[in-house]
Amino acid sequence: MENRKTALSRRIGRAAAILFLTAAPAIGASQTIRPGDIWRDDRTLRIQAHGGGILRYRGVYYWFGEDRGQDLDRDKRYVSCYSSKDLVNWTFRNDVLKLSDPENFGPTWVLERPKVFYNPKTKKFVMYMHIDGPLPGETGGYKLARVGVATSDRVDGDYRYLRSFRPLGHESRDIGQFIDDDGAPYLIFEDRPFGFRIATLSADYLTVEKEVCLIPLHLEGGAVAHYQGLYYAIGSALTGWNPNPNKYATAKSLAGPWSEFRDIAPPETKTYGSQSTMMLKVVGRKATTVIFMGDIWKPHSQWDSRYLWMPLEIGGGKLWLPEPKPWTLNVKTGRAAILK
Repeated sequence: MENRKTALSRRIGRAAAILFLTAAPAIGASQTIRPGDIWRDDRTLRIQAHGGGILRYRGVYYWFGEDRGQDLDRDKRYVSCYSSKDLVNWTFRNDVLKLSDPENFGPTWVLERPKVFYNPKTKKFVMYMHIDGPLPGETGGYKLARVGVATSDRVDGDYRYLRSFRPLGHESRDIGQFIDDDGAPYLIFEDRPFGFRIATLSADYLTVEKEVCLIPLHLEGGAVAHYQGLYYAIGSALTGWNPNPNKYATAKSLAGPWSEFRDIAPPETKTYGSQSTMMLKVVGRKATTVIFMGDIWKPHSQWDSRYLWMPLEIGGGKLWLPEPKPWTLNVKTGRAAILK
């Protein structure tokens, strides 16, 4: 009798294991992203990674962004970090930066659009961020126009704030990051008097070394991708929290010359209510997908701001953001499919 019970128990255990393996999504398997919906992490909490960027490190994607949760200390600014192997299911790792006013900027100082680079020579993770607020003796307004730098020995560790500065002496508001196919790191920043700048980082990644180009158009939310021999740059007009028609241009070299800027979506949609923050290139075994990462800002309830991620139609000098619909992504094959 005991042997029969043991055998039955083993069969039930094997069946349960098979059911679990069947139900659990395989790493790399196609899973659904739903633009504009509430996106939850492993704790079932809303993902708080606004104005964010993605770093791929040792086969894992790390998403950094502004944590604008409702229960945070209002005297601090927070940068969150999440990890994923499939870009769909995200695990909260840490609020990697919990920063009180670091340089006596005043109570209304802001920290926005954090982006993290990994330096393979120094083995350091380097975070750039937009630091802003009023000038000394003034109130309100984005007048500081600086970038801040922080570092960590671990991708999801506690980052140590180092300093802020104006890159190459220029104003810097919205920032973006770009890592070329050869691993070279670039900072993208909006210089309000002049336009949209792309610059190289120093060998230790701790400062901006050299300007590559100035695109003389007033754009923020800058993002760049390299696809099939062309560089694509995206930017948003200067309308504050309000969405507008984002535009793109192309060039054979980061130094230009760049084409004229054209709409990435029907202009009346105002980029479907979103603003660009990054273009993420996913290179798989069978295809390459470039993802538009955008924020749907809710200025009066920032904790409820959403994300619009969609695979771009890109190639041959053309770029188009399809109407947001649920879509699937397989990071192993690199294939994306929009669901009908």
